[in-house]
Amino acid sequence: MKKADLKEFLDEKVILYNTPEFITSDPIQIPHRFSKKEDIEIASFLTSIISWGNRTMIIRNASKMMELLDHAPHDFIINHEESDLKSLEGFVHRTFNHTDFQQFIQSLQHIYVKHGGLEQVLLIKDDSTTYQSAIHHFKSCFFEIAHQQRTQKHISDPLKNSAAKRINMFLRWMVRSNAGGVDFGLWETHSPAHLSCPLDVHSGNVARKLKLLLRKQNDWKAVAELDNTLRKLDKEDPVKYDFALFGLGVFEKF
Repeated sequence: MKKADLKEFLDEKVILYNTPEFITSDPIQIPHRFSKKEDIEIASFLTSIISWGNRTMIIRNASKMMELLDHAPHDFIINHEESDLKSLEGFVHRTFNHTDFQQFIQSLQHIYVKHGGLEQVLLIKDDSTTYQSAIHHFKSCFFEIAHQQRTQKHISDPLKNSAAKRINMFLRWMVRSNAGGVDFGLWETHSPAHLSCPLDVHSGNVARKLKLLLRKQNDWKAVAELDNTLRKLDKEDPVKYDFALFGLGVFEKF
């Protein structure tokens, strides 16, 4: 497929899937239940962190998370006492258990109190055009308080060549414009031009079939290769094509 034809094909798929109807079957429906900025970003972050596996299970367990946080995640995180964390016991999503959940609440409190919140701590502060170093910095801040070693695996580090699919998805939700009615566009200090595609089995397979990606592993090197290709199609909003790749893979079995 020629570049112009490929762009037209993908642009049509973006229009098809970047609509409010997409929300009803996607985990992004969880943060859409909130209106306060901090509630939206915390609900988005926690939902994205457990976004692997069956989507119905992800939505169910993310809903349970919000219920355990009294449907006021920011207030719970800022004002919780140690005794409040006992209410989280018994939560589990695959390998993410209540110990991890409790640690995430404490680390998020640290991020909001000491680092100005998620928007500030994930801001690109050097000349980078990707979030590779920013995500690494965020992970360092997240775990600079006392924590159990097991919990570190739930935040990927692109400097260790992880594709960081879940953090990149969270960033897409926060940074991309809400013009399509799906993403939120809350973080105006960030640029959608710097986003990377949340690379997973579905998007990776479709990208390879369309010759957007040649590398076989879904790692950060593949993310960088896909970045380079998608930015040639739209340098201002390259990650809009996540809707096309995901929709083709999940809904159309491309």
